[in-house]
Amino acid sequence: MINDFKGKTAVLTGGASGFGLECARIGASLGMNLVLVDVQKDALKQAHDEMKALGVQVMAKRVDVSHADDMQELATAVQARFGAPHFVFNNAGVGAGGLLWENSLQDWEWLLGVNVWGVVHGVRLFTPMMLQAAQQDPTWQGHIVNTASMAGLLTPPNMGIYNVTKHAVVALTETLYQDLNLVTDQISASVLCPYFVPTGINQSERNRPGHLAAAQPTQSQLIGQAMSDKAVSSGKVSAAQVAQMVFDAIRANQFYIYSHPKALGNAQTRFDAIVQGSNPPDPFAERPDIGIQLKQALRGN
Repeated sequence: MINDFKGKTAVLTGGASGFGLECARIGASLGMNLVLVDVQKDALKQAHDEMKALGVQVMAKRVDVSHADDMQELATAVQARFGAPHFVFNNAGVGAGGLLWENSLQDWEWLLGVNVWGVVHGVRLFTPMMLQAAQQDPTWQGHIVNTASMAGLLTPPNMGIYNVTKHAVVALTETLYQDLNLVTDQISASVLCPYFVPTGINQSERNRPGHLAAAQPTQSQLIGQAMSDKAVSSGKVSAAQVAQMVFDAIRANQFYIYSHPKALGNAQTRFDAIVQGSNPPDPFAERPDIGIQLKQALRGN
């Protein structure tokens, strides 16, 4: 929970676009010091210049969040310039779809590296700094927000690799919340579970490193990309609106942040099946037309 953001420091991974950039804009309007972290060099410079023009202190770092050494250098630089950050947004993420057995080893390494290890590194490096600051000052407040997805609460087909990474982030963040509660009242955590919001994540391939280059896409991957593009482009909730939800949640010490609460009906159905021990429910119960379309496309009908 943070009541007053002025003069506080925010570390934002994926800070050059999407939720990260929109949170930076809100942070700037509140007078925060900003640390923008991204792999997109041009977008990062543009974001840095925009924030600098708003009159706040900005540090921009081109970092691959999946690399432990890069993240260690980032943490050291943040500590040296601003001290312990008050708001850490482990938000960098990439997406990929397709049938589970058709995902290559490179697909798994890329998504697990950014979506899971990126969060692990952020939590591992910044939490001790924040705890030390809290011990030294009883008025110090901090908050960690990790970006998961509604895919962290659901198991939609043809996007299993993404589901796996986001389920990991939900579990990690729920446990982080509980762990922090054991040791401090000054730092807490939240998990962001957006649904389809236009952020650019559906075009993640633009940031894929060369050593993890994609193989020729399979039919299921092409179908998954097309469906993702359509769903994201038709999203009614903007990244800016979600960023505001993040700041509201920090103020209220609200753990779960949902961009589309109505989608929780599917989560309720899933958890009911878990409790009852019944087989996983139809993920397309509310939109059977999409399920039929996907099945026909994958079966070549």
